[in-house]
Amino acid sequence: MLVGSRIRVAVVYGGRSSEHGISVVSAGSVLAALDPERYDVVPVGITPAGKWVLTDASAETLAITGRTLPEVDKGTAVVLAQDPDAPRLVPLEAGAAVETLGSVDVVFPVLHGRFGEDGTIQGLLEMAGVPYVGPGVFASAAGMDKEFTKILLRAAGLDVGEFAVLRRGRPYSAVDLHHLGLPVFVKPARAGSSVGITRVDDWAALDDAVATAFGHDDKVLVEAAVSGREIECGVLEDDAGAPHASVPAEIRLRPGHDWYDFDAKYLDDACDFDIPARLADELTAEIRNAACRAFTALDCAGLARVDFFLAGERVVVNEVNTMPGFTPISLFPRVWAASGVDYPTLVDRLIAAALRRAA
Repeated sequence: MLVGSRIRVAVVYGGRSSEHGISVVSAGSVLAALDPERYDVVPVGITPAGKWVLTDASAETLAITGRTLPEVDKGTAVVLAQDPDAPRLVPLEAGAAVETLGSVDVVFPVLHGRFGEDGTIQGLLEMAGVPYVGPGVFASAAGMDKEFTKILLRAAGLDVGEFAVLRRGRPYSAVDLHHLGLPVFVKPARAGSSVGITRVDDWAALDDAVATAFGHDDKVLVEAAVSGREIECGVLEDDAGAPHASVPAEIRLRPGHDWYDFDAKYLDDACDFDIPARLADELTAEIRNAACRAFTALDCAGLARVDFFLAGERVVVNEVNTMPGFTPISLFPRVWAASGVDYPTLVDRLIAAALRRAA
């Protein structure tokens, strides 16, 4: 419900995936950007065990400390229940103040990885009739599953590079993968933030890499390495629902890191970023066009970040992230800031788009 003239926003964060800590940090940035004069914010954390809790979180309490990621660990237990008039957050603990929860106008699910970015919470919110930020069930599921992302992108005429799929319990042989060449990257099919990924430079190391990836998912991708520049591009809907791309950014690793792994992304300050990327105008236009085509191919809504490899002038789509990072160093808000959309305006646009789709 509207609180005075304010929109009531439930910011849902944390979750059961291996990206729990990054989700918490992202949520801190979103909370800091929500104007209290426009929004009544309800922070709802999901613990690693899957318990939903109403928290008193702030941007300060959800930040990285040293090399330690924050975690959702306490709060008033709640559930999202459908109400004949409006969806409500219902407390589970006796004596909890129902009036502090009430109905919500929109949910901002700042969740990364499985059980959040993969269509699961989107389906729950659809069933409860709650407007929410970001792509719907299908796009979220397809974007999370790297195999089906590549199938859809390839069907849309986009270059996705060569890959093979391994499934738990089914035999495989390194010989069957030799056509990919070395190095290869072995990764869980449905994870993000470079969790569970191994670069393999010798086929003798393949089994250990596959075992690591299977520790995060029952399906594993083995991808041929694409030698080239790493480029990322943000996509937002306009008021009519059409996708528009940001300026591209380039990620440049500093010495000591061979590839853009989890530590390089979040803990080691190991990257330099060119925003916008130093590209010829024609190549910039091609990448932005490809980002919008990828957004449409997966039937995305609201937002996405599309990651590319640039091998010479060959534009290869790597992944489509349907809920990209919103941390202080995340590229999605940074490329939009460089495109003239600052962080608070970005959050406003995402919430407005969610409410518009639900109208």
